[in-house]
Amino acid sequence: MNKYKRYIVIFLTACMVLTTACGSTGNGQPMDAESGQNTSVTGDGGDGAENSLDDTQPDITDTIPLNVIDDNYRTYYEVFVYSFCDSDGDGIGDLQGLISKLDYINDGDDTTDTDLCCNGIWLMPVHPSPTYHKYDVVDYYDIDPAYGTLEDFKEFLAACEDRGIKVIMDLVINHSSSQHPWFKEACAYLRELGDGEPNVEDCPYVDYYHFSRENASGYSKVAGADWYYEAQFWSEMPDLNLGSEALREEIEQITKYWLDMGVGGFRLDAVKEYYSGDAPANIEVLSWFTEVVKSQKADAYLVGEAWANMSEYSKYYSSGMDSLFDFAFADAEGIIAKTLKSTSAQRYGETVASLQETFGQYNADYIDAPFYTNHDMGRSAGYYVGTNSEAQTKLAGALNLFMSGSAFLYYGEELGMRGAGKDENKRAPMYWSKDAEKDGMCDGPADMDDFEMIYDSLEEQEQDDSSIYQFYKKVIKIRNQNPEIARGDVAYLSDIPGERFCVLKKTWEGSEVLVIFHIGEETEELDVSSLALNGAGISADSVRGVLETGTEKITVEDGKVTMPGFSALVLK
Repeated sequence: MNKYKRYIVIFLTACMVLTTACGSTGNGQPMDAESGQNTSVTGDGGDGAENSLDDTQPDITDTIPLNVIDDNYRTYYEVFVYSFCDSDGDGIGDLQGLISKLDYINDGDDTTDTDLCCNGIWLMPVHPSPTYHKYDVVDYYDIDPAYGTLEDFKEFLAACEDRGIKVIMDLVINHSSSQHPWFKEACAYLRELGDGEPNVEDCPYVDYYHFSRENASGYSKVAGADWYYEAQFWSEMPDLNLGSEALREEIEQITKYWLDMGVGGFRLDAVKEYYSGDAPANIEVLSWFTEVVKSQKADAYLVGEAWANMSEYSKYYSSGMDSLFDFAFADAEGIIAKTLKSTSAQRYGETVASLQETFGQYNADYIDAPFYTNHDMGRSAGYYVGTNSEAQTKLAGALNLFMSGSAFLYYGEELGMRGAGKDENKRAPMYWSKDAEKDGMCDGPADMDDFEMIYDSLEEQEQDDSSIYQFYKKVIKIRNQNPEIARGDVAYLSDIPGERFCVLKKTWEGSEVLVIFHIGEETEELDVSSLALNGAGISADSVRGVLETGTEKITVEDGKVTMPGFSALVLK
């Protein structure tokens, strides 16, 4: 954050505290006339109860300045450009459309409260490609014409830099497109070769792929030649031979090209499929890649997709990569969704606290990459049914974004967008408006099913203080106000009774925060009188963030916390 903005925020905060000091504490909460202690804390104003704030009192999060640190612990927003925002009316999202919506993601002004305040963007593939999803790359040095030009991309990077946003690009090196010049030249060479043996001096590109005269599982035939090539995902996605030194030199040039342009790092697709079933070989590739990229840009951020169970993907941290996506918590059957459908928060708490050992044994400098959904998973609005479904959808966002590490948010999850089944449905147009003809609205992938959203569009939700969108904004704001949330070592306080509560203490640079989740449906009380936080007992003065999914309010009084169903509380 610009230091002058920080001074302004601090000054304004001080003014607010002074104006509410008469009959209140410094955090804007009412005081007990006899004890001078706070008796109640609410997130959005009172509901008329004796110990509740009235609606004129500010939300506690509005009185605390942001504390956004420029490092690799960030809040990333995953963008599928194709479906995000269309600037030229062709129905396909593009870079200029994304630029026009950057203020939605982060406007660069810490004194405003109209943006999500994500300080990272993960761009799904933007290279030229014959498919809508663009995971089959034709040219690693250019931008797909449907999205714009290199000049548009440079403009986008500059606009992100102005806002303090780090941009990471999807880099697909497990395979290329069958239309890539490397592959086309290699196949043309093999057709002319006849019965001879290939020579890399005659055609270096034959070493870029896995060619064989024998057919095998996952192989496809080279048209017009008695040769086969490996293509585990699809015949039009030939697998690259990452053991080729010539190809590695090419990849080094590709990463340098984009890093020099201003990209902040890369998301690596399908890292456990470089050599399917051979984790050591995959880890060797990632070790080489990490060393190369860090030598080109020391603070570049690298995150890999190893879709497997935790015991398998944790080993990939031995490559030295910054992050691996934490699949154990994601999707409809992940820990977050299962926790919200259960009566116990124990598994969530125990697993979160165990990550330091699980990942740290392979890389002491690891940065976890928690996420809840992505472009390959059904959207979370479909995970829950019944009267609590919206509350569960909301709290799931906090269970994800309050994890340590660089947290990832898939576009539209903050609106509760719907989409399941085929991949096209999971990549539906960003729901800016219910009016499909509104400027910026995209058509979405051609084969997407016709379906309706469950919750309102942004136009309605930004006017509704109780919307999913407003809840997500507040979660990210609290995360940005308290750097311990993203960076802290985690302890699960399992000795605090309350099956439907999860109490986590996070410690970073000597400072502690307490994060409490309540996953139960009914209001319950939690005794926290035995806890110390930063050397003191817990009172309403400790409150740093309140997240409620209904009309009932959280209260803190006499060493006890009362929390309504599906709520969260942050104390410091």
